[in-house]
Amino acid sequence: MSDFRKLDVWRMSHALVLNVHSAVKQIRGTDYASLRSQMLRAAMSVPTNLVEGVGQKSGREFGRFIRISLNSSNELEYHLLLARDFEVMQPDVFTTLVTQTIQVRKMLHGLLRKVDGRSGDGGQKGSHRS
Repeated sequence: MSDFRKLDVWRMSHALVLNVHSAVKQIRGTDYASLRSQMLRAAMSVPTNLVEGVGQKSGREFGRFIRISLNSSNELEYHLLLARDFEVMQPDVFTTLVTQTIQVRKMLHGLLRKVDGRSGDGGQKGSHRS
């Protein structure tokens, strides 16, 4: 597979990036510049690693990029928790973004199971939809 746009998890993680971007624009103050940056970077890392991964030659290599995406989703969830605990993010925005992050993570786990299950065939068979 080489078209990342066909991955449901890529589409959802791309939407998550757009939502995180909107949310961080609402966080004011120089004290939170690093938090804003880290939140957006972690969110962007999820779909970016999927894009890099679909171009790999084997399922095993693709799986490595999926794992990086998973780690980035964990990092994003922590940054969201910080934003909530610092009281710089509205509770409803936090809930929406955490729910979306968890959904993306579940989809990543599903995709990883599929890719790991076929890593013997190089990960080239099937559509990798998740």
